[in-house]
This record gives sequence, C-alpha cells and structure tokens, in this order.
Amino acid sequence: MKWKTLFSEYLFNDRWFKVRRERCETPGGKIVDPYYVYDFATWVGALPVTEEGKIIMIRQYRHAAGEVCIEIPGGCVDDTDASNEEAIRRELLEETGYTFSQIDYLGKISPNPSTNSNYLHMFLARGGRKTSQQQLDENEEIEVIEMTMDELKHLLRTNQLLQSMHVSCILYGLEKMGELKY
Repeated sequence: MKWKTLFSEYLFNDRWFKVRRERCETPGGKIVDPYYVYDFATWVGALPVTEEGKIIMIRQYRHAAGEVCIEIPGGCVDDTDASNEEAIRRELLEETGYTFSQIDYLGKISPNPSTNSNYLHMFLARGGRKTSQQQLDENEEIEVIEMTMDELKHLLRTNQLLQSMHVSCILYGLEKMGELKY
C-alpha cells in the first residue's frame, strides 16, 4: 500500500515549518501530483503529576486559534537534546519550574498522518517538585496551574481542552495510572 516518491522539492523552508511538494506513485501505478507534506520538528508532551498527586497544567495564548488554552507542558525536541526523554524533562523544567523523579514513555501519535511528517512523543511525568522558576522562551507567556485529578477529568468531560494531541496524551497518561473506567 505504500507510495513511491518520484520527486520532492521544498516550497517553503523555515525554522519551525517546511512544506514539500511531491510527485508520488501508488502501487497500482497511479501518479499523485501534487502531494503536499508539512515538516515540523519532533514534539514531546507530558501529563505531569506532583509528589502530592496534583496535576500540573499550563495556560497560554494560541494565536492561530485566537484562544487562551489549558494544555500540558511540552514543545519541540532541540538538536541539543540527547533523547526525547531529555527533551520533555527540559520542557517541563522550562515551562513549569518542576522536576520529576519518574518519566514513563506512553508512545507516539501523529498530528495528522495525511499531511504531517512529525510525531508527538507522549510521557507521564510523576513525582514532581517545584525546583526553580520558569525559564520561558522569548515569546512564551505561560501560567502554571495546579489541579486535582477530578478537576482534570471535569475539563475532559466538558470539552474544555482544545489541543487534541494534548487530550490524547492526557488520556494515555490516565490509562497508565489506572484512572480511566470503561
């Protein structure tokens, strides 16, 4: 079922976002031209839980949606990160000021496998302690929110979390903790 790429060129190539135009051939010999692929960096995100069992969420403005969103901490894997786990530990510390004694890998998901080439690697971070102040990037304005498990579940039940990949990570994290009921 996999397609063969016959031609590929970058139409746009910037730091955070690249667009490729490709000509592809299906196993049946059909030519698909053009096909556009969006390249982003690899992303990491985590459901963070403190030593006391509180959930750490963040609130920030998302310009494309025009919304202030409640989200999980996370971001891009940098070239200087030795692994995805190192990247999420760095992102957690930068965005929240918390360090975590245990990080469990929950798997990867695609933001949109029909157009995006990257993945979000999901983690459950436990044993969180506030160890420093936030170390935000130049354009970041992030409010840290501590909530109970019941408050997080209420946000899910009432559809108050807009970022779909973050919702997926939260659900995988809740499953890992035995907090989902079927």
